[in-house]
Amino acid sequence: MDEQNLDIYGHDPIPWSRALQQLEAQSREEGRGRTCWLATAAPDGSPHLAAVGALWENNQFYFTSGPRTRKSRNLAANPSCAVSVSLDDIDVVVEGSARKVTDMPTLERVANLYASLGWPARARGGAITAEFSAPSAGRGPWDLYAVTPTAAVGVATKEPHGATRWRFDH
Repeated sequence: MDEQNLDIYGHDPIPWSRALQQLEAQSREEGRGRTCWLATAAPDGSPHLAAVGALWENNQFYFTSGPRTRKSRNLAANPSCAVSVSLDDIDVVVEGSARKVTDMPTLERVANLYASLGWPARARGGAITAEFSAPSAGRGPWDLYAVTPTAAVGVATKEPHGATRWRFDH
């Protein structure tokens, strides 16, 4: 991993472990309501930002999306995206590439994680299904996406302050 200190006030770089610990915790905090934001680009280059129920698991962000939604159509044309979240003491933006997940072991693992947080998700037929989802998600089943990070930026909101960019080796 390559680390670049972006702080202009003399603070030390933020260790990735600080961001990672909080990313892992946010995926297990029932009722915390941490909204993640997914940024995609349309084929004409116009930006799109949408709230998603993203979970950090196995060093990736996972989220669901209906196949007819704008974000899914954008990702089909260009898988480059970013997911952002405001954590306890650091705001993080993870850049990467999204891919549709269809293997049952991963679908079941992530569906069980969602279920443990209160959304009664199940893996079925290469997708995620449930009795309900976000009002804008459309009817299920929903595709599961994994975002493999290529880079991330963290800006601390509490002491110790700082701003750091991390680039990941793959």
